[in-house]
Amino acid sequence: MSSGDSQASFQGKLCTLLGVGSWNSPGLFSSRLRNRNTVKKSTPFSAAALAGLLVVGGSAAAHAHGYIGNSKSDVVARAAMTSNTNLGAVQYEPQSIEAPKGFSLDPSTGGPADGKLASAGTSLAKNLDEQSPERWHENEVNVGQNLNLGWKYTAKHPTSKWHYYITKNGWDQNAPLTRSELQPLATVDHDGSLPTDDTAHQMKLPEDHTGDHVIYAVWDVADTSNAFYNTVDIHINGDAKPEDPDTEAPSAPGNLHAETVTSQGVNLAWDASQDNMDVDHYDVRRRTPGGDFTKVGSVAGTSFKDKDLTASTEYEYQVTAVDAAGNSSDPSSTKATTKAEDANPGPDSEAPEAPSHVHSMETTPHSVDLMWSPADDNVGVDHYEVQRATNGKPFETVGTTSSTSLLDDGLTASTSYDYRVIAVDAAGNRSDASDVFTIRTHDESEPDLKAWSPTAAYTKGDRVTHDGSTYEAVQDYQGKGDPTWINSQSLWKKID
Repeated sequence: MSSGDSQASFQGKLCTLLGVGSWNSPGLFSSRLRNRNTVKKSTPFSAAALAGLLVVGGSAAAHAHGYIGNSKSDVVARAAMTSNTNLGAVQYEPQSIEAPKGFSLDPSTGGPADGKLASAGTSLAKNLDEQSPERWHENEVNVGQNLNLGWKYTAKHPTSKWHYYITKNGWDQNAPLTRSELQPLATVDHDGSLPTDDTAHQMKLPEDHTGDHVIYAVWDVADTSNAFYNTVDIHINGDAKPEDPDTEAPSAPGNLHAETVTSQGVNLAWDASQDNMDVDHYDVRRRTPGGDFTKVGSVAGTSFKDKDLTASTEYEYQVTAVDAAGNSSDPSSTKATTKAEDANPGPDSEAPEAPSHVHSMETTPHSVDLMWSPADDNVGVDHYEVQRATNGKPFETVGTTSSTSLLDDGLTASTSYDYRVIAVDAAGNRSDASDVFTIRTHDESEPDLKAWSPTAAYTKGDRVTHDGSTYEAVQDYQGKGDPTWINSQSLWKKID
């Protein structure tokens, strides 16, 4: 928004845009909300249209991705339900609740910490961790319903799976959510490709659940080390029926083997186990000859890196699959002997692995927002070099960063650019370059642009002329006749 817009002025304009009487009016996103004594049906409004609207001098997060609440979804996420009050900054970015992946019902496998599940441990969404019976509006559902949960993707990622959990009967509604309060609801595996817009996953709610509950949703992306976390509040109407407990154990992991062995580490991998209710995690145990097996870790995936081992030593490993009911498979076993240690190791000379999955989170006529998966190193990656080339010219470094993302701006419209990323450790060892990622910036030429109208409807990316300049819409919106909105940076970007 322009520097002259105050928070109050902005809120008033947004209320006008949304057709509500006040900033705290309920139900702007939700299709079905429960406010204890009243069930309301409200007009849906895309959260993507709010993604750029930070009230004081802000802008959209560079990596905005997705939340539950598309047109096919029966329910809306806590963060996207603007009838909820005191959400904090996440009300403008419900799609940005992102944290490291690895979530399972065993906290040692990774993911957000217990007590911070709703926020995924982010400061952006910290208010979502507040929990009491009256704190959040709820989506109305029924006992045993075949529930549709659909994600609204503001930026897609190649996907490995989505997994869903629901609170157990008797869960503590007065304490922040923890894994011990959850049980599995459904898992939807994916093939690593991009998800499809405007689809939903159908899952059956437990017959023995009624009353107030929470669904915890996790979207595991395949091309970064992160996942997206959503909390959905529901009220289940109807009478509960008993369900039989799960007593079936998963199958044993297949093809357990050591992929790489060094003097100090062993990298294990195996094939996924099968289970009637889905595997929750895998336990990894280790022993040396004559010793007892000791648990050395748990993981949600099908690989494990065992570090800080002794050189020239034989280790035996067992991996078991565990489901959410605690049923464990028979163990799979393998052995590996670490390599001999170099008598004169000298300085660190081992280069990091090459970064992978370089891709663009957002592309405009003049910028590319890059992201990639982190590289591994025996000591640790210090930073990444991002290199760019065009028109067959040599690659040149355009930036360095300690994170796994970089915004490259000042580019030329309608131009193809090649990118590659190199990992560098503290000793200066450089990885091989990542695979080259090629992308073309958007075309900004648009003939016969129409004059801006304060009453017209616009879609993000639309271009208009006004007072001799060209403007591009930064979000979808419906004009309400206010002649000053063309000057609001939350709605329009001046191109020339």
